[in-house]
Amino acid sequence: MESRMLLSIGFLAVLSVSAYGVSGGKVLVFPIDGSHWVNMNIVIEALHAKGHTVDVIRSSGSWYIKESSPHYTAITVEHGWGFDEEFIKALTTELVRIQAEKESMWTRWQVEMELMEKGLEMADMEIDMLSSMLDDQQFMQSLKEAKYDLVLADPVSPTGPILAHYLNLPLVFNVRWTAHGEGHFAIAPTPLSYVPMPMFELTDRMSFLERVCNIFFFAFYEYQAQFLIGPKYNALTNKYFGPDVHYFQLIQGADIWLMRVDFTFEFPRPTMPNIVYMGGFQCKPVKPLPQHVEDFVQSSGEHGVVIMSLGTLVSELPKRIVEEMAAAFAQLPQKVIIRYTGVKPSTLGNNTLLLEWLPQNDLLGHPKTRLFVAHGGTNGVQEAIYHGVPIIGVPLMFDQFDNLSRMRAKGTAKVLDIFSLDRDSFLQALKEVLHEPSYRENMQRLSSLHRDQPMKPLDRALFWIEFVMRHKGAAHLRTESYKMPWYSYHSVDVFMFLLAAATLFVTISVYGIKFLCCRVCGKRKSKQE
Repeated sequence: MESRMLLSIGFLAVLSVSAYGVSGGKVLVFPIDGSHWVNMNIVIEALHAKGHTVDVIRSSGSWYIKESSPHYTAITVEHGWGFDEEFIKALTTELVRIQAEKESMWTRWQVEMELMEKGLEMADMEIDMLSSMLDDQQFMQSLKEAKYDLVLADPVSPTGPILAHYLNLPLVFNVRWTAHGEGHFAIAPTPLSYVPMPMFELTDRMSFLERVCNIFFFAFYEYQAQFLIGPKYNALTNKYFGPDVHYFQLIQGADIWLMRVDFTFEFPRPTMPNIVYMGGFQCKPVKPLPQHVEDFVQSSGEHGVVIMSLGTLVSELPKRIVEEMAAAFAQLPQKVIIRYTGVKPSTLGNNTLLLEWLPQNDLLGHPKTRLFVAHGGTNGVQEAIYHGVPIIGVPLMFDQFDNLSRMRAKGTAKVLDIFSLDRDSFLQALKEVLHEPSYRENMQRLSSLHRDQPMKPLDRALFWIEFVMRHKGAAHLRTESYKMPWYSYHSVDVFMFLLAAATLFVTISVYGIKFLCCRVCGKRKSKQE
């Protein structure tokens, strides 16, 4: 009897594992290099730890993505696709140069034009790379014979969706941005009356003039997508798949969108069933600091520590700015740790430690950390939320302005124009955030909200990746609205039909009444005669 019960329990356990887990899956990954790879690599390591086989397509000139790894097998292609270290550093240097000039609307326009021009260059390089891959029949056949279970991609590049379509595989996104802009805008209803366009520092409480600007910004990005970027990729999909395949529909047709934000960061907005929020999935409990860093932190006493990091894309700022910031830090009673690889500033104080690399997550989670000076990358902002550390934002480029404007709107950050600050204004901002308790209280409230969820964000992401493996996709969660023409999606044809029907009804009614009136008047006139 006891043995039968043990067998039954064992059988139920096997059923449970087979129903809710999957092992030995094969995943093909098409990532984006740079800081995007940092996020993707976390997911890859977690998939590998659960027993899945992961293959990663990388360029031979890849910046962050190594050819050898214990967690994945690299598939190296010789053709680059533009998102390499040399190209990105040249772009960031030019953007810094433009913004270092006097701030004006013209400066902002120059930045947008530079981004558009470089974006088109990257699209051309990526299309060349993708064409060479699709033309290589032996290479594509090897991908087919590998019998992958799904494609995991970053939709900043349409290459992942195009490969998934070619291989007829389910598609999962690790996403914040697509080739057209912020991910939600690709598939979710987006009322522009309260959903702000990214990159322009608007909130969900817009004035009339801000709503006018929001519409204008939307039109600007739609113009780029429809008339500049779209034709390039559509020419490629038409060549290989025929005229009925639109490249952006391949992006919109992804089964699951693993969104790298949540609503402690985002403003409330409509969403879709196949959008899964995993904001903060890269955040981890703290580990012990290297001993020399721990000793420096402990030497701060009751004043604590200020952390400064400007991410992976900018290694050095203009000398004047570095000197002014270092002079302001030198006047603080706090100890300061800065990730910095440039020439040591002459104004550097004895309270400041420069490191070429710093354990950012572990420092932000240290009980002595009081403030985070950051450029506003999504990873850094999410880690600050997770650990409840207020921010002084010094945005430099890309989505950093918008990320920090969200934190400012939530009362957790003070944002400065890095190109116009001096030591006095920077010191004043440091003292304000250090001594005004509302910044820390608001950030700790966000941290509490972010952490209060039924499962960890990374576990949720892994569940949905394995869900797609088990069920060969997630079509039941995916709307087909993206296949509708714009006039049907917005019911313009319905309104036109109803307007025509109402017009016809009114016309018939008016002419009917006139006809009856004429008949009645005619009869009266006959009787009078």
